Amino acid sequence: MSNEQLADLTQPQCDRLAFVELRVRFIGEIRRQDLVTRFGIQSAAASRDLALYKELAPGNIDYDSKGKSYVLGPDFRPVFDFPPERVLSWLTQGFGDGEPMRLKAWVASESPSRLTHPHLDVLASVTRAIHQECPLAIEYHSISNGQTERQIVPFALIDNGLRWHVRAYCERNGDYRDFVLSRFRGIPDLMDDTSENGRDSDPGWNTQVQVVIEPDSRLKPEQKAIIETDYGMNQGKLVVETRGALVQYVLQRYQIDPTKVHAKATAQQIVVTNLDELQPWLYH
Repeated sequence: MSNEQLADLTQPQCDRLAFVELRVRFIGEIRRQDLVTRFGIQSAAASRDLALYKELAPGNIDYDSKGKSYVLGPDFRPVFDFPPERVLSWLTQGFGDGEPMRLKAWVASESPSRLTHPHLDVLASVTRAIHQECPLAIEYHSISNGQTERQIVPFALIDNGLRWHVRAYCERNGDYRDFVLSRFRGIPDLMDDTSENGRDSDPGWNTQVQVVIEPDSRLKPEQKAIIETDYGMNQGKLVVETRGALVQYVLQRYQIDPTKVHAKATAQQIVVTNLDELQPWLYH
């Protein structure tokens, strides 16, 4: 599909075709009803959109008569240049699925950038594996083991504020762990196998815990009052509900080092008061 062909389409048409590409590339399939539900159009119009996308981007989608859906074609090449943040917003929050464009900022703002964005082809393989509940063959680069080949069963994306991870069962290690998406090498391969080691069997994911945060006890009363306001504390504490597997990320987000006591109370200002309960979920 050329820029000239895109320019001939209306903005609503571009939005719908972009949605088709998002669904197929990152979920692996799309049905006519998905377009009907998302855009409030008639079934006939949805069929025309799918036929138009297939015509403008040959090889990107194929019709699966058994599943009665359009699936990723073997010669897929993206038409739309989606920014990674837009894709991740759509995957994790359910919005931002229109044709990519620069949005007008209503007020000036800046925010620290992430260390890196995941490669969209890697992300697409991972999210399709999550949606289809199938294992993934990957090449992964870690600090401790270098580059290794693994088979994982991914089931959830995790944003720790700096990098994107995927929570998965690792067949090589025989346990559940988090993999940094930017450390994948090459494009992962979806496998036809099935696995019993999915989300429901992960104790770290299915255990709900509380991280109790309070002002450092060494602070003066007036200093504690300021900290309580800063963090929206209730009765002098902030209780963060999370999963056992995510405790470490919560501490990182609040910049709390559980292994270190600062000489000055004003250095960190807040502490976790139930560290003993959280020990099973802390990395060592």
